Parts: sequence; C-alpha cells; structure tokens
Amino acid sequence: MYLSTDPAGPTTLGLVPQIPEKIHELTVGQLSARSGAAVSALHFYETKGLISSRRTSGNQRRYSRDALRRVAFVRAAQRVGIPLAAIRDALAELPEERTPTKEDWARLSDLWRSELEQRISQLERLRDHLTDCIGCGCLSLKTCALSNPDDIFGERLTGSRL
Repeated sequence: MYLSTDPAGPTTLGLVPQIPEKIHELTVGQLSARSGAAVSALHFYETKGLISSRRTSGNQRRYSRDALRRVAFVRAAQRVGIPLAAIRDALAELPEERTPTKEDWARLSDLWRSELEQRISQLERLRDHLTDCIGCGCLSLKTCALSNPDDIFGERLTGSRL
C-alpha cells in the first residue's frame, strides 16, 4: 500500500481514507469507507438500533467515531450467525457513546457460545440425515428426518391431524 496526501481531501493509506484525529464525527460515506459496510447497511443498522447518528441542520447524518467499533462488532457477530436482535440487545447493555471492548466481546461470546453449539449440532444432524436421504431417496413423510424433522406426533399418528 502507499501513503498519499491530497490537499483537497483526507490522507489515504491504499484505498481506505484516513480520518484526521481532530474530526470527531463521520459522514455516512466516511463510515462506510472505513468500516467496509455499504451505506444501505449502515442505514439498516441505524433503523434496527445498532448504531445511532445525529442530524445536521441540513438533515445529514453524522456518526460519532465509536460507530466504527460498533459496526465492526455487529459485522463480526453477524459472521458467526448471531441474529441482529441479539446483537442489538447486547449493544443496549453498553453505555451510549462507549465502544465495545475486548472484554465486552469475550463476555458476550460466552453467552452466545451455547446457542452456536446448538446450531452446529442441528447442522451436523441435517448433514448426516441428508446423506441417508440421498441414499434411500424415499422422502417419506412418516420416517424422513428432512421432510418431517423432530415429528413427535408422527410417532403416534399418521396423516394431517393438526
């Protein structure tokens, strides 16, 4: 990467614009460029209460610098499959304007670990039954774990009773 300075704009390192330390608020474009999240994703995160902004007199969004860490936190949690509602609840525990820390992530990841392990277990069962299904090809609504997963009533009754 290269470092260049443009008198008309911010210093850039490669393609990521560097925001001068004296700037405490970011435009949606700056936040997008720095975080790697699309502007539409940032607007979506804001409507879901994951990040917040203030409006200028010209009705433009301005984000505090802590929004960078919050967006990184949201994207990391999404990558491991955490639903946005759970992410929002986790961020709501933090004081406004405070960025999530390494300790916050460790505490929350411990809470999310059991949920992730359950999902992994479900996916492994699905994978194992998929192989069985391909082998027999029956797709029986009576016995097929893919067509009728965890069917408790099917063990006692047949047909559509409920």
